[in-house]
Amino acid sequence: MNERRLISSGSTFEREIGYSRAVVDGDWVHVSGTTGFDYAAMTIADDVVAQAEQCWRNIDAALRQAGAAPADVVRVRYLLPDAADFEPCFPVLQRWMGDVRPAATMQVCGLSDPRMKIEIEVTARKRPNLGWPG
Repeated sequence: MNERRLISSGSTFEREIGYSRAVVDGDWVHVSGTTGFDYAAMTIADDVVAQAEQCWRNIDAALRQAGAAPADVVRVRYLLPDAADFEPCFPVLQRWMGDVRPAATMQVCGLSDPRMKIEIEVTARKRPNLGWPG
């Protein structure tokens, strides 16, 4: 029987829209599209690189709540309104995913708030017996 558990970041968006930061379904962790908002302060940087870093901190927190880690990521989607903003983010993406090398897609699209310059969505598969809480 698969465990299904909802993970929340505490963001007001989750309540207002009706979604979870992540859903754990057995060994799989599906992390919703995550932007560069600092959910504790409900602030967002103007810079796409700072937003990318905050995205990964938010994703890392959700994965750890789910009993996983960035090393468990098997799929990542990068969503950006401006394709020119992707390359400046490469060092951040390399630092978080360079050794993991998940399947990845970058898509140019509109985001729900004009302050958002990047959104990142990941899927991870928890590895057994690694000592992470969850």
